[in-house]
Amino acid sequence: MKLFRFLLSKVFLTHILLAFLLLFTLVLLMFNWLNSHTRHGESMAVPDIRGIRLEQAVDVLQQKNLRYVIIDSVFFPDKPKNTVVDQNPLPEEKVKEGRAIYLTLNSLDPPKVKMPNLIDVSYRQAQTILLSYGLKEGKISYKPDLAQNVVLEQLWNGHLVLPETQVPKGSLIDLVLGDGLGKGDMMIPNLNGLTYAEALFVLQADGLAIGIATYDEGVDKATARVYQQIPAFSPDTKITPGQSIDISLR
Repeated sequence: MKLFRFLLSKVFLTHILLAFLLLFTLVLLMFNWLNSHTRHGESMAVPDIRGIRLEQAVDVLQQKNLRYVIIDSVFFPDKPKNTVVDQNPLPEEKVKEGRAIYLTLNSLDPPKVKMPNLIDVSYRQAQTILLSYGLKEGKISYKPDLAQNVVLEQLWNGHLVLPETQVPKGSLIDLVLGDGLGKGDMMIPNLNGLTYAEALFVLQADGLAIGIATYDEGVDKATARVYQQIPAFSPDTKITPGQSIDISLR
């Protein structure tokens, strides 16, 4: 009976109320402390790090307590190397602290591609092929040839480049095209006294070819020299580019 009266007394109820108030205050203070230290539930705007170098982007993200993950690299020759070209999430999106920001960088070095074969291809077709390989058209020049606007030579950095050669993507490829006129009739070259290799070099330089090469019996082919040619050399006789000349060697 006395216990029941005590539990209902003003003194006991006052103490109970004070205890609840104290407990509530302690809980509120604890949540405020946790929130101030962990920023629980707080979000922030993602900074715009596009167009800046990776090192600077990392500093910006670390200041915001954000992580980063590089997921891809591309190559834009007109943009600075090793810079951020894309990010996910995008700038100004709201994220929690510690969130990973996924980055795409502009590569330090361009990827390599195989040089296509443009020889004997029309100029228009060569332009399309270069574009499909990620290459660019460089200087265009012409040389005498009956094939008009057909690729005769392909050059990279001023040198002939063979098909299948690895070249940086975005490289400038110079093209030498035929002018459609050719050289016209020309004087027959004098091959007398030349070795086979020397005669071949002279003929190719003039757009001609060796036809039938006949060696005397028992002669050393490596040192044999031309003593007869058909058509014969004559200052007054002309020959058309592309024709062949037969030679005899001894």
